[in-house]
Amino acid sequence: MSPEQTTAANGFSYTLTRTLDAPVVKVWRAWTTAEQYARWAGAAAESVEMDVRPSGAWKATMVTPDGGQFPLTGSYLEVAENRRLVVGMDVPGKPEPAAMTMELDEQDGRHTQIVLHQACGTAQERDMAEQGSTMLLDSLSAFLAAETRD
Repeated sequence: MSPEQTTAANGFSYTLTRTLDAPVVKVWRAWTTAEQYARWAGAAAESVEMDVRPSGAWKATMVTPDGGQFPLTGSYLEVAENRRLVVGMDVPGKPEPAAMTMELDEQDGRHTQIVLHQACGTAQERDMAEQGSTMLLDSLSAFLAAETRD
């Protein structure tokens, strides 16, 4: 992973960009395979279900560092294998899901630029979502580095 990470906050949205030390197919698989996702994203292993296709559902129970658990559900709004994934997350009390876009761009067959973008309703929602996405990227980077060594 390259050390640079850019963050752009416009209104109540954020964009995170990183270069990962893995080919795009490995990044895609880590994000869209339940077993791999559970290993790096902080989810309880048996709780992750993914139907990665437009309108397909997903769910996962996230585990916090202090052992707390909270279930998440949603659907895939857009799926372009190895290129783009738009994930909708159900938000209690809101009619529309919160949508996060992940875009992948393979650099040289060995590195992948990943861009995460999300628009939120308030500054507080944006800050929480950006913090969560930063933690996901940190965990994904560590997972891919360990996979490369194996």
